[in-house]
Amino acid sequence: MKEKVPFSKPYRSENEVKFIEEVLISGKTAGGGKFTQIAQQNIQNLIGGNCLLTNSCTAALEISALLLNIQEGDEIILPSYTFPSTANAFLLRGATIKFIDSQKNHPNMDLDHLEELISPKTKAVVPMYYGGVSSDWKRLKALQEKHKFYIIEEAAQAYGASYFDQPLGSLGDLAVFSFHETKNISCGEGGALIVNKKEWIEPAEIILEKGTNRAAFKRGEIDKYEWVDLGSSYVNSELNAAYLVAQLEQSTTWLEDRKIQWNYYFKQLSCLEEKGIILPQIPDFANHNAHIFYLVLNSTEELHSLKSHLSKYGIDTFTHYHCLHKSSYFKNKYEVKKLKNAEKFESRLLRLPMHENVPIDLLVCKIIEFFRSK
Repeated sequence: MKEKVPFSKPYRSENEVKFIEEVLISGKTAGGGKFTQIAQQNIQNLIGGNCLLTNSCTAALEISALLLNIQEGDEIILPSYTFPSTANAFLLRGATIKFIDSQKNHPNMDLDHLEELISPKTKAVVPMYYGGVSSDWKRLKALQEKHKFYIIEEAAQAYGASYFDQPLGSLGDLAVFSFHETKNISCGEGGALIVNKKEWIEPAEIILEKGTNRAAFKRGEIDKYEWVDLGSSYVNSELNAAYLVAQLEQSTTWLEDRKIQWNYYFKQLSCLEEKGIILPQIPDFANHNAHIFYLVLNSTEELHSLKSHLSKYGIDTFTHYHCLHKSSYFKNKYEVKKLKNAEKFESRLLRLPMHENVPIDLLVCKIIEFFRSK
């Protein structure tokens, strides 16, 4: 191939430049303006709850930790196979992290082993939706009712996905989303917090606005604002919000396009299962958003061989998370048992390009060619 096939490429509509130009002309580029309000309302229309636009999913996680008053002695259960932000938000508040393994056939947390990790100190469980695939919420809710912990949906990859007909983000006490440029819907850098408890909305606004009651001031509810609690600079800019609004307007169409591409990958590559290759497994309760298509190879060596083979044709592929319990930062801090499923996905999962410019027939052909030559 003459042109390289990038691993990811942000979608573009006709309105990103138009909306950003409108913000520039207005002279109001800081967060909280017209486009912030539109973006938040659009997200709420899909998910429900109360949406606060943030400058990243990491910021939304940190707000969650502050809202729950996480402190030393609290225990948080989350998957090892996830991005460091998922753990950092709670470690920064002094919490103890308990890592849970992935499922045997999917990177999401293994609910079969969740209850054995729960203790009287468990403050929250953080299910991460890998590839926009839901956890089993019937089981999660049953455990929550029994043990009385909070649930924060780590839905960074899951905008537009659902559990049966319930949008992901509407099920937990809190939920966080990412609009990083690698996500289905993006604004370069950005995120959102969904607050599903009414009594937490005002505290969340205060944390978002650097610990001040500035949100109430902007609504005309008070005549001046002041520092009233802990917080930080978590607000996204109006420029990013304008970009995001243009993206949100096209989200339904783009999701349909990605589903077509994902289903084509699955149909054409299902023949590899006879060679021991694992394709994405989607449970009946999950309506995913086609964020990721991956192959789980038979070995690390096979993964690197396939990756190298595709690279010869200019096709970028990527592995994914390094297990947090094995990371250089964490491995000497706590004694953690071997998490064999998470470690399998770390060493054998290869992600394929997912965007509108992927020459998918060529890519499928080269993958099948690789296995036929073995």
